[in-house]
Amino acid sequence: MAVRVQAEPFDVGQELAQLTAGNTGIGGVASFTGLVREFAGGRRLTSMTLEHYPGMTELELARVEAEALARWPLDASLIVHRYGKMLPGEPIVLVATASAHRHAALESCAFLIDWLKTRATFWKFEEGEGGGLWVEAKEADDAATKRWHLATGGELV
Repeated sequence: MAVRVQAEPFDVGQELAQLTAGNTGIGGVASFTGLVREFAGGRRLTSMTLEHYPGMTELELARVEAEALARWPLDASLIVHRYGKMLPGEPIVLVATASAHRHAALESCAFLIDWLKTRATFWKFEEGEGGGLWVEAKEADDAATKRWHLATGGELV
């Protein structure tokens, strides 16, 4: 179980290999890698900058990971999130979960990325055609988080 917030790019293959190294009880790994898009909101982007609140960001990501661990039987999990200036095509985030069975790995990975989008304390600034702008929270992200609440009848943490 690991959470990292870093400026440096990461190697997805290497991260997944480390996640499962030596654990032959793992039967399935699910992962999501978010990349900087070239187009957003109908305009071409030249870069995206993510800012965060050090300490608080890691704490929130750890809380989200702990919630996934409480809901599913996971053998391993990983959240790597970058901050700083990134260019189109560069990785932003990696979420990976591993379990004895695919169902737990797939559901928990989807849960983590949905919750990360609304719970992690990151602020996004996109630069491109027409200048730069701060990106507002999206209702679709809130709805994705809410579906996990409705599925369990539990409280949102």
